[in-house]
Amino acid sequence: MLEKPDLTDRSESVPRTTSLTGVIEPELERLILTGELAPGERLNEIRLANRFGTSRGPLREAMRSLQAKGLVFFIRNRGVFVSEISNEEALEIYDLRAALFGLAGRLLSDLVTDAMLDTLKEYVEQMDEIANARDFDRYYPVNLSFHDYLITATGNRTLAREYRGLVQKLNLCRTCGLVQAGGLSVSNREHREMIDAVASGNRERAHDAFFRHVERSKQRFETAIDKT
Repeated sequence: MLEKPDLTDRSESVPRTTSLTGVIEPELERLILTGELAPGERLNEIRLANRFGTSRGPLREAMRSLQAKGLVFFIRNRGVFVSEISNEEALEIYDLRAALFGLAGRLLSDLVTDAMLDTLKEYVEQMDEIANARDFDRYYPVNLSFHDYLITATGNRTLAREYRGLVQKLNLCRTCGLVQAGGLSVSNREHREMIDAVASGNRERAHDAFFRHVERSKQRFETAIDKT
């Protein structure tokens, strides 16, 4: 059960509902993105309120925030449901993600530092170790952190917001799990190509490496579709 935050030392100007919502929202988002709350599943307010140890008010506020992110949707007189995207929509999202990620590579080629390269290499080495153990459950969050670090390092907040929204939507696609579970080592070789491209300082090379990485992910996704 998620513990209620201790509000005794906080300013009285901060509403209790707002504070609880800030705790519940990321936890509810985690349940959705990990699949514990499945795509298409109706969210049971009573059960979730009991789980989080709170009233329905903060829970509903959290749901509204997740609706803005596209993770849940409301049906009048029926309730709140976890969003689900089709394979066709996922393919379209891959195209948009490739365009944004290519731009990120171009931007990073002008911003790259030795410290940034050291961090990226640490990520890749960690993922190599996990990939060799074929431990997808450990690989996936590190992989997400690696990509998020790249996006954040551009310093472009609009790019980061749009990119993260696309990634969240892809996490709602069941077939994506089949793609992510296979080819971990292949994906990590592409990560090394991206790092080398950024380190070169060549904008076009960095753009192409980043764009190609997502395009290859899309191809792996299409292969998974054909097998299902």
